[in-house]
Amino acid sequence: MLLQGGTGVPHLKWFGVEGEYNVMVIDLLGPSLEDLFNYCTRKFSLKTVLMLADQMISRVEYMHSRGFLHRDIKPDNFLMGLGRKANQVYVIDFGLAKKYRDLQTHKHIPYRENKNLTGTARYASVNTHLGVEQSRRDDLESLGYVLMYFLRGSLPWQGLKAGTKKQKYDRISEKKMLTPIEVLCKNYPSEFTSYFHYCRSLRFDDKPDYSYLKRLFRDLFIREGYQFDYVFDWTILKYPQIGSSSRPRPAAKPALNPGTSAERAERTSGGQEIRDRFSGAVEAFARRNHPGSGSQGHRSSDDPSSKDVQADRERSRISRNGSTSKRAIASSSRPSSSGEPSDGRSSRLMSSSGRLSTTQRIQSGFESKTSTRARVSATRPGRDDPLRSFEFLSIGAGRRK
Repeated sequence: MLLQGGTGVPHLKWFGVEGEYNVMVIDLLGPSLEDLFNYCTRKFSLKTVLMLADQMISRVEYMHSRGFLHRDIKPDNFLMGLGRKANQVYVIDFGLAKKYRDLQTHKHIPYRENKNLTGTARYASVNTHLGVEQSRRDDLESLGYVLMYFLRGSLPWQGLKAGTKKQKYDRISEKKMLTPIEVLCKNYPSEFTSYFHYCRSLRFDDKPDYSYLKRLFRDLFIREGYQFDYVFDWTILKYPQIGSSSRPRPAAKPALNPGTSAERAERTSGGQEIRDRFSGAVEAFARRNHPGSGSQGHRSSDDPSSKDVQADRERSRISRNGSTSKRAIASSSRPSSSGEPSDGRSSRLMSSSGRLSTTQRIQSGFESKTSTRARVSATRPGRDDPLRSFEFLSIGAGRRK
């Protein structure tokens, strides 16, 4: 109930006991980002990822502002809305959420170690793997892995085989620690590398600078010449005419991924079986809710307004030759005892009480782990029902002029 009223948080209609079951009734929502990822043959374009990132960071920021950590950030737990809210991202599944501070006193939970892994190993932060109590920084690091999963199609630690769950978690942790951020984000814009370095430099009780992280991606979005028109990859797959009218690109831009053209061609030609499977239902709905029928999508309060975009465009023009960045500095990493932790604008890398930063923990882990590891090709099979609610989406309704 404490999260009610936030943008992108489903409205709780009723909860109680019905027979042998505990029941909770919330708003009917559309497909999850994992469903849509499968529909788009397991690759999202940079534009789609950046539009999603802006909303997803805002959802995490809202939860944190209400005193809660999500602790299970993954594509399955972010859903698109329906109808007029089809372009709005919702966060769901608060079963693992934890209160990290008192709303009145702002007292932060204490630093602890030797904790069991909570959440989904694929997207868990390095500190979570190492048994450190989760805090705000860990939700954001997990979100970074989700964004790279969307861009790359998979993560390097997917598909690892092991005899037991603990052994598998250990292998994922080891592979994650042995994969430098620069390698994970290779061939993608440097803003993603900056995102991870910032998250990993935060102290346990630091308040993250959410505005900085959103500005990183908004500046990149503007430099790429994209329009914040809510035309996602799944929109283009269903309505190619919409995609063709929203593709202006700068005359010259730096090459980000040599395989982008080939991947887009593969994405367009692939997944035909999935698209055919849902074609009838979607087309029937499209006839009733055609994008040109005058229905207008709802812009959430934390989505960039035209003034924000103009301001970002002006900042981008002034600093055309450089992207937004932050410089990491060394300072004490002992959790503060004040009510609200200090703002995380300056990155911290060291700890005065033996609590190592993520970067230092990874480096120390290198010394104790063997350096030879087989490279594993990881591809997660498609879901049985990749678009359980896609037929309800009024995809073009929220297109911005």
